Amino acid sequence: MSAAKDKLKRRARIKARIRGKISGTAALPRLTVHRSNKQIYAQVIDDLAGVTLASASSRAIDASQSVNKIEQASMVGAAIAESAQAAGIGNVLFDRNGYLYHGRIKSLAEAARKGGLKF
Repeated sequence: MSAAKDKLKRRARIKARIRGKISGTAALPRLTVHRSNKQIYAQVIDDLAGVTLASASSRAIDASQSVNKIEQASMVGAAIAESAQAAGIGNVLFDRNGYLYHGRIKSLAEAARKGGLKF
C-alpha cells in the first residue's frame, strides 16, 4: 500500500475518533476546518439541526493580496470569529477534522480565539 493511502486512512481514523467524541448543538456548535492544497475552509455547524450557522473560506480573500497559506488561514480564522459573533455564537467545539494541530490549522484556531471565540 502506498504512503498516500496510509496517510488518508490515518486521517480518516483520527477524524472518526474526534467525531465520536464531539457533536455540535445550538448552544455549543462545532467549528470544523477543511484544508485543501490551496484553500482553507471553516464552518460553525449545529449537528442536531444539520445547519451551518456561519462559514468562511480563503476563496473570499482578495486575490490581489500576496499572502502565504498560514497568513491566509489566520485571515479565515478572524473571518469565522467575526461571522460567528454576528450570529450570536461565542463558544464552540473545535473539530480539526483529523488534521494535525500545527501550521494552517493552528494559525486558524489562534486567530479565531483572538477574534473572540472560546474553545
